[in-house]
Amino acid sequence: MINFQYARANNVADAVRQIAADPAAKFIAGGTNLIDLMKEDVERPSRLIDISQLPLKTVEKAVNGGVRIGALVPNSDLAYHPLIEQRYPVLSSAILAGASQQLRNMASTGGNLLQRTRCYYFYDTATPCNKREPGSGCSAIKGINRMHAILGTSEACIATHPSDMCVALAALEAKVHVAGPAGERAFEFADFHRLPGDTPQLDTNLHPNEIVTAVELPAQGFAKNYSYLKIRDRLSYAFALVSVAAALELEGGRIKQARLALGGVAHKPWRDPAAEAALRGQAADPATFKRAADVLLRDAKGFAHNAFKIDLARRAMVRALTQAAQGTPQSQSSKKIR
Repeated sequence: MINFQYARANNVADAVRQIAADPAAKFIAGGTNLIDLMKEDVERPSRLIDISQLPLKTVEKAVNGGVRIGALVPNSDLAYHPLIEQRYPVLSSAILAGASQQLRNMASTGGNLLQRTRCYYFYDTATPCNKREPGSGCSAIKGINRMHAILGTSEACIATHPSDMCVALAALEAKVHVAGPAGERAFEFADFHRLPGDTPQLDTNLHPNEIVTAVELPAQGFAKNYSYLKIRDRLSYAFALVSVAAALELEGGRIKQARLALGGVAHKPWRDPAAEAALRGQAADPATFKRAADVLLRDAKGFAHNAFKIDLARRAMVRALTQAAQGTPQSQSSKKIR
């Protein structure tokens, strides 16, 4: 039994005060990831600070023409919200590709950003894991690593970020708003999550005494030419082997603007400006898409059991970009590997 104290935050400032006063405390909202980690003895918080009643549950238009999403908006509510379905359908598709309906009903927007890897060695406290116990080693590098990263890895960690929602947010160039003792600040989405380097225990650049308050989407939503493709081992309730968020703005058969983000391949949602630059100004055809995929995967490195992901990612990108260009986005009954 893990002993912990329970407290409820009355407002954002109170939540910040409480977390700043106890570095071993954790925020809890839906609890869909934290409770699992506590059950497996991976997380042992001294105190749970319940933030579920904070006024961060609205989806509303922002002054810049975009949309501001409160950190406590449940994933199900966000996926089916009219503003998201109509203006940012790639985000709706990504959310609906993740987890199960029951989990999406509980999981929050902010919690989705902060969920931790599903690496089996991270969850197994009997094995070395630098993410769980810095300096102990990475069991995955020479272990069973079929689900692990092929991009942005280090000698310390080859875990992947598990979120579908975050892949779409990366492609949309969202911003993450946070609050802490020093006030409020905002991250570009690309700067929020970290690569493992030699500090794989740090998933994000969020300070321990800060709280995520909102995610802001820009005005551009790529509502016509988009696709979210998720390749996984079974049709539902499975994490991605590879996922792709593709978004295009077309003009006269050529690509005026492109966004391309991958999930299931790195410690964070993976975007490469060089791959997107390889698409701009080019014809929206398979040859262009293959060249962009090759650029994005130029530094990919497979391990004993996951080298297949490199070619899988290449084919998935071509397929997702083709669907986006044709305006025929992927169905949520994502295809499984046979």
